[in-house]
Amino acid sequence: MATREASRTAVLVCQGRAVAHGRMAPGRYADPTAMALLRPAERVPVEQARTGQAPKGWAPRVEYESMTAIAEVMVPRTIAIDDAVRDRPHPQVVIVGAGLDGRAWRMPELADTVVYEVDHPASQQDKRDRSQALRPLARAVRFVPVDLSREPLDAALEAAGHDRAQPTTWIWEGVVPYLTRAEVGAAVAAIAGRCAPGSRLVLNYQSPSVVAWCGRLVARVLTRPARRPDPLGSEPRRSAWTPASIRAQLAAAGLTVATDDDLLTLARRLPIAVRHRRSLRSGRVAVADRPGAG
Repeated sequence: MATREASRTAVLVCQGRAVAHGRMAPGRYADPTAMALLRPAERVPVEQARTGQAPKGWAPRVEYESMTAIAEVMVPRTIAIDDAVRDRPHPQVVIVGAGLDGRAWRMPELADTVVYEVDHPASQQDKRDRSQALRPLARAVRFVPVDLSREPLDAALEAAGHDRAQPTTWIWEGVVPYLTRAEVGAAVAAIAGRCAPGSRLVLNYQSPSVVAWCGRLVARVLTRPARRPDPLGSEPRRSAWTPASIRAQLAAAGLTVATDDDLLTLARRLPIAVRHRRSLRSGRVAVADRPGAG
C-alpha cells in the first residue's frame, strides 16, 4: 500500500462480507462481525444491497452492483479459508494484512489460539478503533503493525512474541495483488522461516486475467460519473501469479501446495447463485503445508 491512510480495500471487503451475512450460503457462511466493524455511513450501501432490490439512479446503482459483486467473491473465499483453518488447528494463527478480518472475534475454533494480526500501522489503528466493542473468541489477539513494503515481517513477529518453534496457521488473504513480486518473495521467505513442521499457509491470490483487468478498469471509470471516490486509487494492483508460479515460489520455501482452486470452482460447490463468473475465475485460494507433525 503506497499510502499511510487506512486501507479502503479493507472496508470494501468488510462491506461485502456484511452484505452476504445471513443471505448467502446459509449454514456454510456467516460473519456477524462484519457489520459491527463498519461505520454508520459505510453501512448504508450494505443495507441497500441486502434488500436485493437495485435502486434507481446512476450513483446508487453503481454502488449496489459493487456491493453485490464483492459479496459474491467473499463467500467462497471466506469459506475456503475458514475450512482450511479448522482442518489444521494450531496454537498460533498469523493473519498477514488482516484489514477488517473478524476471525478472532467470530470463530470459536480459535479459543485456544493466539491470533497475530499483521497490518500497515494506519490500517491497524483503524481496526483497533472499530473493534473496541467486540469480544474476542480467540485466546488472545496481538496486533503487529508493519508496512510489508518497507519493514521485515520476521522482526515484527519476533517482537510480538510469535514462537517459531510452534506450528502456525498463516492466513494471507487479499494482500498479494498489492505487493510486487519481490515483496511477495520476501514475505514468503519470512513466513517460511517461522514455519515449524506441520504449519500451514492459506494464500489468496489473483491469477493473470485480461478480462478481470478490463473489468476493474471499467469499474474505476464508472466511479467518476457516479461521483464516488475511486476505492483503489491509492492501492493499485502490482502482481498476478499463475498456479504454477505460486507452487514454485512456495516449494522453494519448503511449503507443499495441497490444494489450489479458483473461486468459481469453490462457489459452485456452495448453495449460492453465481453471477460474476469472470471475477470469481481469476481469484484463487491455495493451501500449502510445511511437512512434519500436524
